[in-house]
Amino acid sequence: MTATPRQEPADLNEPALRARAVAAARGDAPFDVLVTGGRILDAVTGLIREADIGLVGAMIASVHASSSRTDAAKVIDAAGSIVSPGLIDTHMHIESSMVTPAEYAEAVLPRGVTTIVWDPHEFGNVHGLDGVRWAIEASRNLPLRTILLAPSCVPSAPGLELAGADFDASVIAELLRSPAIGGVAEVMNMRGVIDGDPRMTDIVNAGLTSGKLVCGHARGLEGTDLNAFMAAGITSDHELTSGADLLQKLAAGMTIELRGSHDHLLKEFVDALNGIGHLPPTVTLCTDDVFPDELYQNGGLDDVVRRLVRYGMRPEWALRAATFNAAQRLKRSDLGLIAAGRRADLVLFEDMSEFKTRAVIANGRLIAENGMVSDRLPSFDAGPLMQSVKLAPLAEDDFRIPANGTKVHLATIDRPRFTQWGATEADIRDGFVVPPAGSAMIAVAHRHGLADGKPRIGFLTGWGEWRGAFCTTVSHDSHNLTVFGGNISDMALAANAVIDAGGGMAVAKDGRIEALLPLPLSGLVTDASLQETADGFAAIRKAMEKIVDWKPPYLVFKACFGATLACNIGPHQTDRGIADVITGKVLESPILETF
Repeated sequence: MTATPRQEPADLNEPALRARAVAAARGDAPFDVLVTGGRILDAVTGLIREADIGLVGAMIASVHASSSRTDAAKVIDAAGSIVSPGLIDTHMHIESSMVTPAEYAEAVLPRGVTTIVWDPHEFGNVHGLDGVRWAIEASRNLPLRTILLAPSCVPSAPGLELAGADFDASVIAELLRSPAIGGVAEVMNMRGVIDGDPRMTDIVNAGLTSGKLVCGHARGLEGTDLNAFMAAGITSDHELTSGADLLQKLAAGMTIELRGSHDHLLKEFVDALNGIGHLPPTVTLCTDDVFPDELYQNGGLDDVVRRLVRYGMRPEWALRAATFNAAQRLKRSDLGLIAAGRRADLVLFEDMSEFKTRAVIANGRLIAENGMVSDRLPSFDAGPLMQSVKLAPLAEDDFRIPANGTKVHLATIDRPRFTQWGATEADIRDGFVVPPAGSAMIAVAHRHGLADGKPRIGFLTGWGEWRGAFCTTVSHDSHNLTVFGGNISDMALAANAVIDAGGGMAVAKDGRIEALLPLPLSGLVTDASLQETADGFAAIRKAMEKIVDWKPPYLVFKACFGATLACNIGPHQTDRGIADVITGKVLESPILETF
């Protein structure tokens, strides 16, 4: 009977492998692979030295003086290269790149990313357990090491929104029993944890009982709230808002997942860390969300490393955060360091500024050279992700708010990203509310078939004057159909284009569709190539510039995808109405009073 191969990291402890590695290290047997002529980055000391590296199977057997050994089945010439451990992305969502796991792996592996920590809560919010199981199977045989986490917040704000599933502690515990699951993903329901809500307490405790990671989402938390959040057992955060917030979280003892998706903050973070004078061992790096055009053009975690260095971080600090520090966070002593007995995940970089890769080795195998994977990666059947938009076509009247009288007092959602409550007056005409001047409309319709699909309407202020409409089923994190617009005809047109496509994004202006990106897999992803998906998403971006004037850093395209994130502080539109996580209340209609 054939023995079942051990899973990582136990596979390195196979006696036969260890025996071969020891023999090769002594010089009594040849290496499988010998990497020669390179300069090694020591991720612990930050020093760079000349050395050769001998590999046996998936293990580094020897790090020794240059040119002292030549016996190997295969020799890789690393002359002129900086050899680094493989990069580790400590928090990300493949779904944000709108491609399949195989397509994502083909994009990041040639750039030096050998490990990702994937929270598949987007698939979980749409498909429930079936979505997470699909993510496990779709990534199982890829050379990109994928550590999946159990989505902690499906939905992100129970009672304030409806997703396609509901994960309580029993579901989380079931997922954690799988060796494919490495812990509990970002706990976003901050108030639930802080206030001792039984649901969230049980979910966190399931993670603690498993002995696996319990990851956080601590946006805006400080003082007693931060202490309570951490005392519950949550140990990391990527939702940093400023350099001062970074230093506060570091001082509190949190592991930091410094994310690249908020570029406007990175320079401030670098300055704060440079001010300390050293890189704390609790600083790791992550991408969080990378849109397809950004992934295609710039890469994944390698791009975060590159930008940090550009903003003034020492290259060895950036690489240490992305390798050794990340491995320590993951409790993976086999990763993150070029040393005998460690895993053979190696990247050959041309330099320490642009970090262009010459070759990438994962588990002892050369899997990419000169920016291309050596072999096309296997795809996985995506049929179970189809037909996730369970909505009938919408009419223009679905985007009106009926009212009696002549005037109405309305609640509004002020400011993108950091929302706050507002109020205004508006006219009533022909039995419907007239949108107040200077506002934009937002409508969210439940699209998972578990409740009525009637759009709930709100009014946004601080979002500029909209000259058309935008519809998306990528709408964090319940991913209901969300429509923004300045008039109901374009809103209905964009919504129906997305419904007909089985999910995705559409931009409408003056009664015509300006751009459409179908995402028929879960309403989040396509099985098209990354280049094709990137081109389609870029066309959406370009069309959006015709209908709204962006004002960075807060009124930006990305703000559209987080406008429904009800677990964050402030009012947010959901499929149930305008929700406020602090009060736990939902306004089904924005009407406060009629006159």
